[in-house]
Amino acid sequence: MRIDIITIFPEMFEGPFSESIIKRAQNKGLVEINIHQLRDYTTDKHKKVDDYVFSGAAGMVMMIEPVARCIDHLKSERDYDEVIYMSPDGEILDQPMANTLSLKGNLIMLCGHYKGIDERIREHYITKEISIGNYVLSGGELAAAVLVDSIVRLIPGVLGDETSALSDSFQDGLVSPPVYTRPREFKGWKVPDVLLSGNEKLIADWKLEQAIKRTKKRRPGLLDD
Repeated sequence: MRIDIITIFPEMFEGPFSESIIKRAQNKGLVEINIHQLRDYTTDKHKKVDDYVFSGAAGMVMMIEPVARCIDHLKSERDYDEVIYMSPDGEILDQPMANTLSLKGNLIMLCGHYKGIDERIREHYITKEISIGNYVLSGGELAAAVLVDSIVRLIPGVLGDETSALSDSFQDGLVSPPVYTRPREFKGWKVPDVLLSGNEKLIADWKLEQAIKRTKKRRPGLLDD
């Protein structure tokens, strides 16, 4: 998989992409992540990427020319499955969406700033708009990092145990049941006996029961769906 990220703050990705799962995936050659400085696609000496809003509203808007120039350049080199805009009013990221995107080959992610991007970019270049929640961030970089992590961890070979991601919360429409490890008892708090029984059917039934209970309490909307 190849992911190209367009941003005016490339340094924001240095930490998230140089540690943990994403670093491992890159080292294994399972994903290639390229960060593109949008200012490199401007034509004026000040490398300006924003301008005033038509109609006199407050705030600034990311200009159409540098964004279009960058996307055109990338698309001239290869085909992309999606051109994604990280936007507060986009489709809310969920596990099924991450699953679908993890199967793609090439993705572009555009990180907005200020009051957003010129609407003509959204109309003519963007194929998918994604939000990580109903709130506003200063820019799309943190949201893009979240999206990348949610996708990359699903690529076969990235996790040490490839079946691990299949038992994550939301993969089956439920949140995950409680998990325990050693010691069996701590301060009088014991691991449930069923998990120590070795009876796979009883354990599976217990996990499903607990997942349903936890989903009903924490994400009841999932059960409605």
